[in-house]
Amino acid sequence: MSEPEIPEPWRGSGATKGRQIGPMAEFLILEVTSQSKVYKQKLDRLLRTDMKIRPRYGEFEVEILIDLNRDYPAIDLDNVAKAVLDGIKGAVFFDDAQVMRLVVEKRWAESERVLVRAWPRDNQEVAHD
Repeated sequence: MSEPEIPEPWRGSGATKGRQIGPMAEFLILEVTSQSKVYKQKLDRLLRTDMKIRPRYGEFEVEILIDLNRDYPAIDLDNVAKAVLDGIKGAVFFDDAQVMRLVVEKRWAESERVLVRAWPRDNQEVAHD
């Protein structure tokens, strides 16, 4: 039995943070939107300044958890998912066509946030030089 992966501390400041847990990249965004440019800008800044993640080839699995306050305006979870995938494309993987499994869940919470986890499927990660 192998030891469990110990997550590194969150990196980044403000409303967008990220960390690595073994081969998994995890992002916390304290804003919910269906506009991909918002996630692209926030994640690009985080990945450029605080994290050293390089895109990989191979198949990936992605989990997106969307926390919303009940008073938040209605938002389609498929639009949020597409915006998030566009935001991590080019950093975690080269193209969102590499995503073989996508789980998206919308939950009621006190405040809005998006938690994203992406990892290589079946440990097939291949770094690109």
